[in-house]
Amino acid sequence: MVKKRVPDWLNSSLWSASPSVTDDDCRRYDSKPSTPTPPSPVAPVPPPVVVVVQEQSPKPDPKESVDDVNDASSNSSAEDVSRQAQFLAELSKKVINLRELRTLASQGIPDLAGIRSTVWKLLLGYLPSDRGHWSSELAKKRSQYKHFKEELLMNPSEITRRLGISTSSDEESKLEGSGMLSRSEITHGEHPLSLGKTSVWNQFFQDTEIIEQIDRDVKRTHPDMNFFSGDTPFAKANQDALRNILIVFAKLNPGIRYVQGMNEILAPLFYVFKNDPDEENAASAEADTFFCFVELLSGFRDNFCQQLDNSVVGIRSTITRLSQLLKEHDGELWRHLEVTTKVNPQFYAFRWITLLLTQEFNFADSLHIWDTLLSDPEGPQEGSK
Repeated sequence: MVKKRVPDWLNSSLWSASPSVTDDDCRRYDSKPSTPTPPSPVAPVPPPVVVVVQEQSPKPDPKESVDDVNDASSNSSAEDVSRQAQFLAELSKKVINLRELRTLASQGIPDLAGIRSTVWKLLLGYLPSDRGHWSSELAKKRSQYKHFKEELLMNPSEITRRLGISTSSDEESKLEGSGMLSRSEITHGEHPLSLGKTSVWNQFFQDTEIIEQIDRDVKRTHPDMNFFSGDTPFAKANQDALRNILIVFAKLNPGIRYVQGMNEILAPLFYVFKNDPDEENAASAEADTFFCFVELLSGFRDNFCQQLDNSVVGIRSTITRLSQLLKEHDGELWRHLEVTTKVNPQFYAFRWITLLLTQEFNFADSLHIWDTLLSDPEGPQEGSK
């Protein structure tokens, strides 16, 4: 098989450097420590500079070899600093040039100063390009998400209790001095046994199955990372945030609701936003993640709709396009897969497409891959092909 030339951008020092997430639990295939301790949410740190240790035993011309490596390390560090300065310069403009930002992000985003968090929000359209509108837009969206939670995550018994308080206040005033106890009137729609379409209890029981599936998947999300997994208050708070987002999304999108695997797409967004060094942004990571998750899925939500599987916008059509692109760009590999070995593209491409490669690479590397996917103006689906 002819070896294909690796694109230059894939050999960038940003991709080959050690992952920015220094906690061992953030390496997807590493073993989980026997006694995990909850890490504090901190900002991702930049890739470490390679340190060259000179051996004590003398060697012929050691200065030359050490100087060569140090020069390479200095050049790599200088490149990282230069790229960071480019991002900060672009993000400090009154109006962000999204085309320029996409070009920068396609080569990878530095893991420092919350740059990735801000850039992802811009690339997904959550933040407007005009910096002057950021504060008002964030306040509006975060307030809207709070309203969603209050309306959609409330237990029906609490809704009934509140309704009972408001309807019984007038009765109590009439019964004062009569010696009779007041009794709240429960309408048919508010009764737990009601089967009416508008009944909050009926809807609650219908949602139970989906909520149980969400609970199971959230607990299985990156079990090797203390950020998502474990019995610590820190991990449980992060699990609760993922759970809330997925339940609210399912209730607001009855045509799709929840599909297994959505938790894997949600995890990178929440991790990046929760580790924003800006305390206000980190505190609002759940709300910001919800809207960015909605924006991200809007580009390929049809892949999660079973009724559209065989349509021109469904997952089978997307897999067919991927196979055609593979045939066009690497005919030898295409023939090996589909002619020689007769491997159905669905066996390998389905997970690539629906989960945006999150299951094919360790977590730290997937963040860098997403930098490129999200920078594609046509959306992450086009960037992954």
